[in-house]
Amino acid sequence: MDAGEHDGLSAREQLFHERVRECIICALLFASLYILCYFILTHFKRHTDFTTVDEDAAVNRIALWLCTFTLAVSLGAVLLLPFSIISNEVLLSFPQNYYIQWLNGSLIHGLWNLVFLFSNLSLVFLMPFAYFFTESEGFAGSKKGIMARVYETFVVLLLLTLLVLGMVWVASAIVDNDAASRESLYGEVLDLLSMRQYLWEYYLPYLYSCISLFGVLLLLLCTPFGLSRMFTVTGTLLVKPRVRAIKCNKVLTQQQLNCTGFEEAAISRKINSGKTSCWLNFDMEVLRQQYLAIHAHRITLETRRKASAWQRNLGYPLAMLSLLSLTGISVLVVCFHVLELLLDDAAMPRGIQDAPLGKVSFSVFGSFGAALQVILIFYLMVSSVVGFYSSPLFTKLLPEQHDTAMTKIIGNCVSLLVLSSALPVLSRTLGITRFDLLGDFGRFNWLGNFYIVFLYNMLFAGLTTLCLVKKFTWAVQAELIRAFGLHKLPLPVTRSLQSSKLS
Repeated sequence: MDAGEHDGLSAREQLFHERVRECIICALLFASLYILCYFILTHFKRHTDFTTVDEDAAVNRIALWLCTFTLAVSLGAVLLLPFSIISNEVLLSFPQNYYIQWLNGSLIHGLWNLVFLFSNLSLVFLMPFAYFFTESEGFAGSKKGIMARVYETFVVLLLLTLLVLGMVWVASAIVDNDAASRESLYGEVLDLLSMRQYLWEYYLPYLYSCISLFGVLLLLLCTPFGLSRMFTVTGTLLVKPRVRAIKCNKVLTQQQLNCTGFEEAAISRKINSGKTSCWLNFDMEVLRQQYLAIHAHRITLETRRKASAWQRNLGYPLAMLSLLSLTGISVLVVCFHVLELLLDDAAMPRGIQDAPLGKVSFSVFGSFGAALQVILIFYLMVSSVVGFYSSPLFTKLLPEQHDTAMTKIIGNCVSLLVLSSALPVLSRTLGITRFDLLGDFGRFNWLGNFYIVFLYNMLFAGLTTLCLVKKFTWAVQAELIRAFGLHKLPLPVTRSLQSSKLS
């Protein structure tokens, strides 16, 4: 064996070892996410749906596995962009370190492709299959069992696939105004040999582009509302500082805690006895709701009483200042990106096929700017989830601890997957990061439209500012009314209201 053949063989061996190493790393990362998501879903699932030994429990168990896979893909999509940014900064800081040679552009590009593939698989096939599988009962006249449900699910899924493909066909024909491309498109469809290539190269990317556009628009509505709701949610989780005398507050808190404990014990005694009174007959469901509300109020009072002075007087202001700073920085970054869009074409989001990691930092401020980008990305994701579950349209999807139906779990997984898969596109479109979209994430048709990107940035900045101004205006007004004692005054009664009462 001469030197040339030996070098070629060693190069092939090195390439083989790199591929095996990347597969092992991807498998370990996904297995970790899968285990974490499984524990999360088991915390919310309804245990009575899995304790029986009939086919319903087996169907729910299979649906739970599919939902766990989808939720793991969602979490991977959230971590995709921060992991890429951190990897680039690590390679910049330690370019010749032997122990981080596994962290390269090929691994990052492979992760982006896997997340894109699994997102398509979950949205197009797994989640519809899980929903139809849990709702199916088998065809009329067929033998009952799991296989009957599988057959019915596949038939319904096939019909749904044909319907979606037809809708995508009509949408693409309406959007595309080129007659020549339409004729070539018709020719490809008629050619059965090129059908598979046509589906993979045209239908699925176009379908996922529409889903991504829907996810980005959903983030546009949920994120500004969630940024304003974050202050309220944080205020309920933390103990607010006490303005009045500490001694008086301790006495009031202890009295409220004693009264709440007595009420909780009384309602619990009524529920456990099975009947409320020999004279009165109350609804047991109403009593259970009252018990849960009083129990939650008692826990809040105990937390407030046990909170130290540091948690009360330092934790709450720091949390509010952090939220205000992150929100203000996000709005400033978006406004600056609007100016960049008007002056420089390079500010437009675009896709690349190779990740030049370790060459240059994606932030002007270096590692500090990269860390700030990662924090802003996570903050926007948390805000979008808070805004999603706080909106009136999706409040019913909020999962309950150990009492969430399987169909609601499927709906939550689909919603989180749509939001998380659109997060990298949102971050790049708003200019939160300069890391370009890798793989098929950058192939979306609407990303190259200047008017869509510019209008999206303007709407995001405007809606966020409007929500924050409205939030703080009402909050300041309520605090002023409470400070001056105006909330204790009786409400004025108009003449029309008095006359209507007298009549």
